Amino acid sequence: MPNGPLSLPARLCLLAWDLDPTRAAAVVRAGALADLARRGLLVDDDGIATPRDLDSRTGDPALDGLLELVSESFPHDWRTWVTLHARHTLDAVREHLVAEGVLRAEKHRVLGVFPSVDHVLVDRARADALRTEAHQVLSGAAVPDGTTATTLVLAMAADLPLPASGTVPAVPTDPGLTAVLHELETGLRGAVPAASLPKGR
Repeated sequence: MPNGPLSLPARLCLLAWDLDPTRAAAVVRAGALADLARRGLLVDDDGIATPRDLDSRTGDPALDGLLELVSESFPHDWRTWVTLHARHTLDAVREHLVAEGVLRAEKHRVLGVFPSVDHVLVDRARADALRTEAHQVLSGAAVPDGTTATTLVLAMAADLPLPASGTVPAVPTDPGLTAVLHELETGLRGAVPAASLPKGR
């Protein structure tokens, strides 16, 4: 990956780039939940996404923001968290990608009154590298690491337009994480419309 690795939700943000933000938000949120579960910071407590330690932080603003939201909110299951206030996570991931130079934020006013921000993809090499990696994995030419496999599992559950079709090879995970990924996949299939909506940044 050029200029260093991207987080799991950031990868999904770029793979979902041409989707309406409403669709992209659920995909990016599922990625953030999976990332926190893989790090052991969110655990499954009888179907409920539960922080392991209220003081833990990752150093990633989007992940830490979600961890704080889950910590301070009424308990919810994984499927609910896929969509609940998901735009907050999408916005935080985009801000981080702007800081990394992957996106550019262009501020303007809607109807000359309401402030709004459009995001423009400026580092196409990052997005192209993700699509190349997805093609290699899905075509069987490469074996993915855990982050890449998880990214593609969620991308396929959300029916993202990927550069190849195929099956993501299974990556050994503990049973708890496997159950969480299943819940996130189910949540995405229920949350993301089958047809692509027009892009609206």
